[in-house]
Amino acid sequence: MSEVNDWNDRIVAEFRANEGRVGGGFEGAPILLVHHRGRSSGREYVNPMMYMADEADPDAVYVFASKAGAPKNPDWYYNLLAAGEGTVERGTETYSVTVRELTGAARDRIYDEQARRYPTFAEYAKKAAGARTIPVLELDRI
Repeated sequence: MSEVNDWNDRIVAEFRANEGRVGGGFEGAPILLVHHRGRSSGREYVNPMMYMADEADPDAVYVFASKAGAPKNPDWYYNLLAAGEGTVERGTETYSVTVRELTGAARDRIYDEQARRYPTFAEYAKKAAGARTIPVLELDRI
């Protein structure tokens, strides 16, 4: 198993054992688990990720395909877009979501707010500059 998979598995286990809370570098940050299916494999994956809640709509959250500023988007981003839906675990709730990619000014507004709240996201954007714009996905409860 890869180092990334081991890390994800540890975060997932900690999340589930602590009603959606984790420690370490994510201590106090809003974390959810996103379930998605591989586009080719059909295999189910679960990825922990930071999110930002939509303050006007309690059924909407935003996730960021930052991949720590790597030059390519993470696989989960492509899987969610291809499926158009997924499942999230948020706190102690599990529910289905639809997926929509934000673009233009809407994307910039949400990403900029996340980077203001968590400056590491501004660093990710700097790392990715020239290679890609970090995507923002809106996940809406079905």
